[in-house]
Parts: sequence; C-alpha cells; structure tokens
Amino acid sequence: MSSNPAAALQRIDAGSLRDISEDNPNRVQQPVMQCVQIKPIAATTGGVERNRVILSDTRNYIQSMLAVHLNHLVEEKILRRGVLVQLLAYSANKVKAKRILIVTEIKVLEEFGEHEKLGDPKALELKVEDEEKPAPNAISSNGFYGVKQESQKQGRPMPSHTRPSSSMAHANIYPIEAISPYSNKWTIKARCTSKSDIKTWHNRNGEGKLFSVNLLDESGEIRATGFNDQCDQLYDLFQEGSVYYISSPCRVTFAKKQFSNLPNDYELHFEKDSTVEKAEEQDDVPQVRYNFTGIADLQSVEKDTTIDVIGVLKDVGETSQITSKTTSKPYDKRELTLVDDTGYSVRLTVWGKVASSFDIPPESVVAFKGVKVSDFGGRSLSLLSSGSVTANPDMPEAHKLKGWFEEQGRSGNFTTHANVQGTVSAGGGRSDPFKTISQVKEEQLGMSETPDFFAVKASTQYIKQDNFCYPSCLSEGCNKKVVEIDPGQWRCERCDKTHDRPEYRYIMSVNISDHTGQLWVSCFDETGRQMMGKSADELMEIKEVDEKALTEIFSDANCRTWNWKCKAKLDNFQEQQRVRYQVTSASALNFVTESQKLIELIKQYGTD
Repeated sequence: MSSNPAAALQRIDAGSLRDISEDNPNRVQQPVMQCVQIKPIAATTGGVERNRVILSDTRNYIQSMLAVHLNHLVEEKILRRGVLVQLLAYSANKVKAKRILIVTEIKVLEEFGEHEKLGDPKALELKVEDEEKPAPNAISSNGFYGVKQESQKQGRPMPSHTRPSSSMAHANIYPIEAISPYSNKWTIKARCTSKSDIKTWHNRNGEGKLFSVNLLDESGEIRATGFNDQCDQLYDLFQEGSVYYISSPCRVTFAKKQFSNLPNDYELHFEKDSTVEKAEEQDDVPQVRYNFTGIADLQSVEKDTTIDVIGVLKDVGETSQITSKTTSKPYDKRELTLVDDTGYSVRLTVWGKVASSFDIPPESVVAFKGVKVSDFGGRSLSLLSSGSVTANPDMPEAHKLKGWFEEQGRSGNFTTHANVQGTVSAGGGRSDPFKTISQVKEEQLGMSETPDFFAVKASTQYIKQDNFCYPSCLSEGCNKKVVEIDPGQWRCERCDKTHDRPEYRYIMSVNISDHTGQLWVSCFDETGRQMMGKSADELMEIKEVDEKALTEIFSDANCRTWNWKCKAKLDNFQEQQRVRYQVTSASALNFVTESQKLIELIKQYGTD
C-alpha cells in the first residue's frame, strides 16, 4: 500500500466541493476526496446506527451522511480516517447555512493508503446570495436525485395540499434516506406502496382519525401519517402504486416501530401546508422492495420479527371470524399454506378485508411484504395491517419458484414448522454441521439466498483491539448504543432516557484458524466475555489507566481454541458479493468429548 502523500494529494480533485455547491456543469462527476473524520450517530428504536463523515478536497471540507447500506464499510474498517475515497453517487443538500452530502455509493481507494489531513481545508459555507436558493441538483450516477423541472401553474390558488408550488417545482429532490429532523425545504418523489384504512379513536382527551401510507424511492422507505384535517384532504389523493411529489413542511418524528415494519428511524406527519402532487412520470421509481426470508430459515428467526416471504400458495383456507380481546370487535381471518424450494411449508394468516376478499388461486406464486413471525404452535406468519400481498410478481425469485413447482414441487412432500422452536440437538442447542474452514469456503457456505449455519473448531489468531466495544443503554433489554451529550450524560434515543454512565458491550472482529485455513468472524458481547475473561466495562476501565495492560490481555486471548457456532450470510459490497461470518456462540473444548472424536476417527482406518 502506498504511503506517498504527494501521490495522494495529486489524486484528490481539489475544489470539487465548491463545484458541487455551485452546481458547476463542468464539475468532476465522481470526485476523489479524503475522509478526515468519522462519527457514529446513535440509532432510534428498532433502527440502525448512522455514520457522519467529514470529507475534504484539500481546499474545503463538508459534512456528509452515509447511507445505512454502507455502514459495514465503517464497521469493518474499510472506510476509515485518512483514506482516499471516490464518491460514486451522492446528493447535495442545504441545511440552514451549510451544505451536506448524502453519500449513497462510495469506493475506498486503498492503493493510496492512509494519511494525516492533506492540505489546509476550510469549512464550505454557502455564499450569502445563495442562502435563499434551493440546493443544487443532486449528483448521482443513475440520475435519480434530479430536479423536477416544471413551471408554476398560473390561475386561481389551489388547496395547499395539492398545489404545485414554486418550492416543489424547483426544490431539490431528496432521497428518503436523507430525511431527518434536521432536514428542511425538501421534496421527495416516492411511490405509495401501501395505504391503510381510515382509523378512528375515542378517549377522554377527545376523538380523531388518521391514515398512513408507506412511501418508497430508490434509497429507502418511510411511513407518513395524516391526522384529522390532513386525513380528510389527502386520503382520496393517495392511491396504492402511484408516484407522488411530497414537499415539506412535514413533521419528522422518531418512528413508532410497534406500528411500522419499515427499516427507517423516522416517519412523517403531514401538516396543514404539506404539499402532495401526483407525478406525471410514474415509471422511474421502484415498485416495491423485498428482503425475502426462506421458509426453512424461519426456525432461526426471532419471534415478532417482521420479514418478507415468497412462496407457492399450496392451500387456501375458508374465512372465519374471531373476536378481539382488546376491542371486542369481530375480525375476519383466513389461513394460507405457503411452500418453497427449501422443502418447508408454513401457515400464514391474513386478516380483515384481505381475508374476506382473498381470491388468489392455489398454485400461484405470492409475495408477502410485512409479515410477523410467531411461535404459536411452532413457527407461523401473520400479515400486518401495513403489509401487502402480490400475486405472481414479475421478479426472478417468482419465476424460479414457478419453474421449481412445475417440475417437482407439485408432487413434493414438505416439512412443517408446527411445534418447532428451531432445530435443536439433544443438548438443547442448534445442531449445526461441523466443518473445517477450508470446507466452509469450498462449499461456498453463505453464498445462497439464505444464511448457512455451521460449527468449526478453530483458534484465535488475532483480535482487533481498536473499537472492540461500544457504549450501550443501561435499560433492561435495550442494548442500543448511547451518545455522551454532556459529561456524565449518556443519551439513549430508543428509551428516551439519559444515564450517568453506559454499559460497554463487546463487538469484535476476530481472525480464527484451523489446520486448513483462516477466517474473519464478528463476535458480540456474550462471546467476547468468554474469550476475554472480563466484561467490556472492565476492559474499558483498564484502557483508561494502562494501555499496555490492555494489550497484554488481548495477547493472552490469542492462540486459544474454541468450538465456534457461526452464521454465514451473503452481503453486497461495491457491486460485488461476499460472505460475512457472524459467531452465534462459542464454547471451550471438552477434552473428553474431543478425545472420543479422535478415537472414532482412528477406528475408521481399521487395525490391519
């Protein structure tokens, strides 16, 4: 790896940040910059951590926000302080008197190495005459974050919720991923993938009504809710499947995960002056985004997790009614049976109007978005009110299932999840096949669409000492990362509480090896405690007073052999697929058991 700062300095596109700010048509479209700082931002309830990165072009520096699908670059120390990066896709936005970049695709230029801050960059500020102008066109390799070019319509004013105002006509199109409480004067272009019925409430504080929609663009999804007057104004305007321009003001709040299955920390509340307009161009926004879980893998999914699933409809039950214990209202329900090419079947329940009007014939391929995993009578599924059903979708997964079912699935036998709480061994743990590291790689475990689980006996060769733990919330069952807002004040957004101290929890990257090869794995708190013999809190106390003693503890933890249970899962990195390995548990060797294994192996060679 090069350590020549002159070569790195020459490779950076100096002045490119100013060009982006001023929307220079001759700007470098995919500029190279230096990453000079990375700071994590705590996640909210059920959400994921975000990372703020400061980028420098040697003349100016700017704050940027990484898209969440790039988090693994920070976690695995690929994106780190001092490296050069090339911005492949990004959005330039204005927050108050500053610019901020939303980075959606980035490439780390490892060949230039790491360097101290290059040049003497100054903060990039908006020019005075630009402060009231909209942010420049967002820059993206696929052109998605463009500006809607249309003139303001003349004539008699229309209601604010449908009027295409000048701010909508010329405002920068934000990616949904970029919306936060700190965003202002934004417009998104998104498809309505789901619209709820109007719901009413009556309590001692009054009464009201609301409805919600799920909105989707290429960067992500977000839930938006309209209350009372906004419910009256907007409900008929929104149609499932249609694309809309939606412009602030909208209140951005932390997402209530008990009401939404979307992977977003935030949600929107429509306000009096919120603007919604149906887009003329309807084809440049994705239809729906799925993250399918195979039916066989449901045994390893935690109860109450929300997932997407696709399968062949094997059986459709009759509609029945149940009475809610909480509201005493009757609800229609219908039970379906799904099968897929993993050889498993599962019972899936649909409710309300979906149940009463369900008319998809058996042997159709059906995709369900937003179903909850239950362990009632074994693994089963239930469609959430915010979920959706699509019959015979035009996607590779559906075509593959259809071909499989025609060739062999129609006459196949299927294993059910009834009364199964997960595949277990006689000892009570998961019965994962034992592999050597070379077998894990040769058999390409984790390269399929669903995770693979395996066990391996291997020794620790190296434990990364930097960032081996994180500060977590003290509330029981939370474990979310907290942020120090003042000395002795640690804030948890999920619990909405402040603690006087955190509890540190392990999150380690470890290199393990056996006689056939080596593997990088990720380990979490329980495994870390076993390996280090101390809690992460104890190690942090040692780190504060004696770095040398900390290094010795890490050194002592190396070259120890454990039985590891691991999960291998396919991941995407810079348009390339690779496998990530996560330790689910580790146990010390039982030498009696290991001796018996060796004796059995010796017996296989005979005594001739």
